[in-house]
Amino acid sequence: MGESAAHSPVTYGLLGRTLKHSWSPQIHERLGTVPYELVELEPSELAAFVREGSWQGLNCTIPYKRDLLGLVDELRPNAKRIGAVNTLLHGPDGRVIGDNTDLFGFAWMLGRFCERHLGTRDALRGSKALVLGSGGASKAVVAALEDAGAVPVVISRHGTNTYETIRERHADAALIVNTTPVGMYPNCPASPLPDKTLEALPGMQGVVDVVYNPERTGIMLDADRLQIPAESGLAMLVGQAWLSSCMWQGVELDEALIGSIERQITLQCRNIALIGMPGSGKTSAGRNLAELTGRTFVDMDVDFARRYGKTPAKVIQDAGEQAFRKMESAALAEVAKGSNLVVSCGGGVVTRPENLPLLRQNSSVVMIDRKLEELSSRGRPLSQQRGVAALAEERMPLYRAWADLVVACTGSARGDALEIMRRLGL
Repeated sequence: MGESAAHSPVTYGLLGRTLKHSWSPQIHERLGTVPYELVELEPSELAAFVREGSWQGLNCTIPYKRDLLGLVDELRPNAKRIGAVNTLLHGPDGRVIGDNTDLFGFAWMLGRFCERHLGTRDALRGSKALVLGSGGASKAVVAALEDAGAVPVVISRHGTNTYETIRERHADAALIVNTTPVGMYPNCPASPLPDKTLEALPGMQGVVDVVYNPERTGIMLDADRLQIPAESGLAMLVGQAWLSSCMWQGVELDEALIGSIERQITLQCRNIALIGMPGSGKTSAGRNLAELTGRTFVDMDVDFARRYGKTPAKVIQDAGEQAFRKMESAALAEVAKGSNLVVSCGGGVVTRPENLPLLRQNSSVVMIDRKLEELSSRGRPLSQQRGVAALAEERMPLYRAWADLVVACTGSARGDALEIMRRLGL
């Protein structure tokens, strides 16, 4: 960002270095703190913007939370305790005040998580909680865990408590909180834990990730597989924004806004991935669904041809099905990490288990169930080679196992789309 742009007027905003994927503007629009802008600054621009700008309220994210400690006139208690600033406001006399609302945001999310999954808000009292990472977010999480009566242990790359020593030293842990950026878009799905670590922790009761994009990170997907309750950091993001907005506007906003905005953002940003037999109507229903919900439509067969310069049928003909499946998975890995999409998947996407976490990280997976006698094999080489009935015998159990929702064909693509919307609450 150039010097003139760095000092352009801002009312409310988020300071950081790379912010194009932030969801904060959508949240603050609902909170009434508008206009809210993303302000990308180089380190050399930070001090001048903070000290000389005419802004009213600012949030701050990676990598500047600690840098702000030396740029404010007053540090409020939570910022002092955590050693990081994520919220700035101007006092009546123009002084720059630094606060930290991450503590409240995580505490709100933790309390709800415990109540929802563990029975009571104080369910972690006396229990060990592993905090992955030692950065600014880690300190807010540790403080909130201490306030909840838990016993936090910070896991880092060096020292006594490392990722490699978790199994031998912390098999009694009840909670894991990931505060690292590992697994964050676009490098997803990924987990900061060594493979099979969760399986070695028999007392594990929950996994929480402060990352909110994708909706299910790699560590959360691992927890899901083991039937361990897991949640992303979207509630924390909304909670800290809620408290920041209260400070800036000088009003006490309804705390119920935190949960309602979280639900709205989730429904708005979550993909809808359509699976089902070849010829079941995924593409036509998907186009209608995208139009009705304001999402972008992606037909994976069309994306495949654009990406590789050959149609799926041509690749299958020239190189065989296995070569095609490998290429299909690579394409899906790129598409499925996005947000606010309707994705029409190829009929054989369920034949590779590694495709399931790619879909689940950011999508509601919906199976369109069409009667076999209504399926066409025209232009579908595998249906022609093996026969629709043989493919169905192999794939139908997989479709049903993968799907969050099974929708029977209504007789029209529009009807299918409307039924999916109704069932998903859109």
